[in-house]
Amino acid sequence: MNEPRFPARSSAWRPLLLGLACVAAAVAVGGCTSISYYAQAAHGQFSLLAQARPFDDWINDPDAKASLKTKLETVREIRRFAVAELGLPDNGSYKTYAQLDRPFVLWNVVAAPELSLKAHQWCFPVAGCVDYRGYYSQQTAQAYGDQLQQQGYDVQVVGVPAYSTLGWFNDPVISTFINYPDGELARLIFHELAHQTVYARDDTPFNEGFAVAVEEIGVDRWLAARHDDKMIEAYRRFDARKQEFLALLDKYRDKLADNYDSDASDADKRRRKQQIFDELRAEYAQVKAQRWNGYAGYDRWFAMPLSNAHLALVGAYHDMVPAFKELFARSSGFPDFYARVRQLAEMDKPARHAALGDALPDPAPAGRRKDRKAERTPL
Repeated sequence: MNEPRFPARSSAWRPLLLGLACVAAAVAVGGCTSISYYAQAAHGQFSLLAQARPFDDWINDPDAKASLKTKLETVREIRRFAVAELGLPDNGSYKTYAQLDRPFVLWNVVAAPELSLKAHQWCFPVAGCVDYRGYYSQQTAQAYGDQLQQQGYDVQVVGVPAYSTLGWFNDPVISTFINYPDGELARLIFHELAHQTVYARDDTPFNEGFAVAVEEIGVDRWLAARHDDKMIEAYRRFDARKQEFLALLDKYRDKLADNYDSDASDADKRRRKQQIFDELRAEYAQVKAQRWNGYAGYDRWFAMPLSNAHLALVGAYHDMVPAFKELFARSSGFPDFYARVRQLAEMDKPARHAALGDALPDPAPAGRRKDRKAERTPL
């Protein structure tokens, strides 16, 4: 999940002015709590930018690790490909590197009601409404998540390796993802640059579905251009596991939705909810052992007690991807595809989703899934 942050131009003084403006806006819309939230966000963003140095500084640094220098050269190649072959923005993003002392750049808080998969939303002056709330401190994110749990919400606090500022800042490469395998590194950069290309306010499923479609199409082309059979095979295994994992989550998302939509009592729904999550854990363990040869890459997802919040955003990232891929297939290339997506982004949300759904040859199978995510409740 890549929460857009405070837009600002690349001039050194503009981020500070924007941060002050966001804090001032918080006074008007939410008082001290909002002031504190925007202050930590502005400080976190400015700190990240302050730590970022151009690639050449690191490459020419005798104390920098050789493995880091190799990865930065790979990012340069990925960046050039993104511009030349995918039509993604040619700007200052992903041309600097920041070494952080934490495993994630920020932590997102996701919340959902006890007996619903509808993610709650948080609304911001610039980015609009999104289905998560980001913090640069894990402790602060967890404290906020604890408050929501005390109010009866299911909550997940999840670490985020990267996010997009939608092109207003020059987003750096960060230590939180630089050591990803090359295919996954390319995927992430294509995804974040896609957010800089088209962004529809208040529509997480649209924005994330578009970015995932661009990353998947882009990685396929980038791997083909590399002519590295070993790398291609490694990425194919990674992607196959990911698709199987998503299918597993979707299966149990449907079971939970059926449970919450049933006429059972709340007490019975709670019991069935726990059974469903137990079944999900058991089937994951079976798939991991029997099909993935013990691959543990998704264990972190299961590290905390499962809740509705864990599944609330799965559809937001993936339900619209087939429609975007179909739209790309009907386009003459990336510029035409982006132009079509921009036209959709300019529509109101219901019309946008309806038009995108029309891109699918048979939208019927996704019908109930659309109903499940049709409405979000602001928090």
